[in-house]
Amino acid sequence: MIKNIIEKYGESFQTLLTESGMSSNMAAIFNIFIIVLLFFGIMYFIDQLIKEIIIKSFKAFRKKGKNALDHYLISSDLPKYLAHAIPLYIIWSFTPEILKQFPLLSKFTLKFIDIYIIFLGVSIVKSILRSVKKYLSRKPKFKDKPLESYLQILMIFSWGVGIFLIINSITGYSTISVTTLSAASAVLLLIFKDTILGFVASIQVTVNDMVRIGDWITFSQYGADGNVIEITLATVRVQNWDYTYTTIPTYSLISDSFQNWRGMEESGGRRIKRAVYIKQTSVKFLTKQLIEKFKKINLVTDYLKNHQKTNDQFNKSNKIDETLLINGQNQTNLGVFRFYLESYLKNAPSVHADMFQMVRHLAPTEKGIPLEVYCFSKDQEWLNYEHIQADIFDHVLASAAYFDLEIFEFPTGNDLNFNN
Repeated sequence: MIKNIIEKYGESFQTLLTESGMSSNMAAIFNIFIIVLLFFGIMYFIDQLIKEIIIKSFKAFRKKGKNALDHYLISSDLPKYLAHAIPLYIIWSFTPEILKQFPLLSKFTLKFIDIYIIFLGVSIVKSILRSVKKYLSRKPKFKDKPLESYLQILMIFSWGVGIFLIINSITGYSTISVTTLSAASAVLLLIFKDTILGFVASIQVTVNDMVRIGDWITFSQYGADGNVIEITLATVRVQNWDYTYTTIPTYSLISDSFQNWRGMEESGGRRIKRAVYIKQTSVKFLTKQLIEKFKKINLVTDYLKNHQKTNDQFNKSNKIDETLLINGQNQTNLGVFRFYLESYLKNAPSVHADMFQMVRHLAPTEKGIPLEVYCFSKDQEWLNYEHIQADIFDHVLASAAYFDLEIFEFPTGNDLNFNN
């Protein structure tokens, strides 16, 4: 019917122009111009009408809430792309009839429409993929997965197919020959080398669960220390603790060494591992007077009694000369202090009681004897963790003097004033 209308009114309008004194060539051109203008006006109206129908259809059947898949399909312009399909098909069907007097222009227009159809198809695929990615990223199961990487590789594949189809449409030669595919593969491998490496890395990262979005990683080679906020096909984006951003090549995650703190976050505790330096000359054996003095400290009272009883029995049974403290078994103020700190950690409400705890000596240095506290805080949040760690070592530094121990530090300021 539309074909008959075009033929009837097109010929009538051209005849009218010719009878008005216009040359046949000019009348034909002017006639085509008017018909094309009116035709595209009608197609635009149909396009907008179909678009509104599609959007209302989505909204009519959509689930409540903004996180439904159809919400993302609408926001990604899928209805607009789908609405283009029917008018485009009509234009493709009637172009030969409208431009039958201009075969070369008709052929060129059809080629252009073919290419546009391919672009439209890729755009529809892109819209659907982005909608699915946004939808899945809201799901707890997929929130920490590198969905952007898979989206990018699917888009590259879609554009690759589209480019082959465009070449085929323009040249008329098939692109599915072995020679063509081999050459194209070589070119693609050269151009997309980093992309292919990134894709392989993304798969390995996901399968081996090496990194998730939201993980805290430390990658000293690239100066990264913060949370992973995005994993794409080529790069991993990290927001550092100073709010700067570091971009890391995705394949570096499988080729280089980095530190992922997820294990700490999942364990329920955060490690505290720090040492204070005890001045070596302040370490000594305990006399009976010191033992009685230290017994007033609640956390070591029973320990001192039981340990001293064991020492006395050993020394007596072995007839040890106790006039010198070095003989036999005797306690030291550093040993009692170490036991005190272990007891303090066991009773500290902020320290994780079910995780490993230890207070130990490290090898002596020119600064003294390192006394290391090793335990885990219950709270993993950075600010609270630092407060817990500071509270523990505030207590360590303040309590050392009660055991006649000195904390080492280099002399400064008034320490070097020999007039005092």
